[in-house]
Amino acid sequence: MRRTHRIASLLLALSVTYAPIGASASSASHLVPQTTRPWTGKALTVRVRELWHAIRTNDVAQAGALFFPRSAYIQLKAIVDPAADFQYRLWAFYLLDLAAYRAATVHAGAFVGDRINFADISWIPPGDCENRIGYWHLPGVRLLYRQGNTIRSVGVFSFISWRGVWYVVHLGPNPRPANVGTVDAPALGAGVPGGGGC
Repeated sequence: MRRTHRIASLLLALSVTYAPIGASASSASHLVPQTTRPWTGKALTVRVRELWHAIRTNDVAQAGALFFPRSAYIQLKAIVDPAADFQYRLWAFYLLDLAAYRAATVHAGAFVGDRINFADISWIPPGDCENRIGYWHLPGVRLLYRQGNTIRSVGVFSFISWRGVWYVVHLGPNPRPANVGTVDAPALGAGVPGGGGC
């Protein structure tokens, strides 16, 4: 509980509050049953490219549209106060991570592409990871970029699905060593996609 309060204090110090961005989790017309495996291929690649653009341009509105919706998180989590957890942990870390990723890629040149291991997509059943609803999980997507003549990459720790759409739920690592913005697995080269977790 102390950790949640520390993050809440940090968020208040930054004067940042969450406001719903883009279509709500319940209003989008393209929604499919939660058990439907989300799309991959070009549509996912476009989403990853949009995340890179949001990081590099400090576009919080675009980054927010790619983040797991608050209304979905409240339905998903089997914890005491999912709304507070979303606001003061999940969203707070996302904002901190966006700044950390932007700082880490300040000298980045062109976006090269992504590296995704689709074999790592797994169904997380209800009851696992403090969730009351199941979802599809995609860990360790790599964002590749050129810096001078060198290819470098950073990870996106975790995408999860809501009604057939992939959303970032953890940009940086979860858990993490300290309550600060943290870049997941920066690497020289393309890095290794995938991983575990929820």
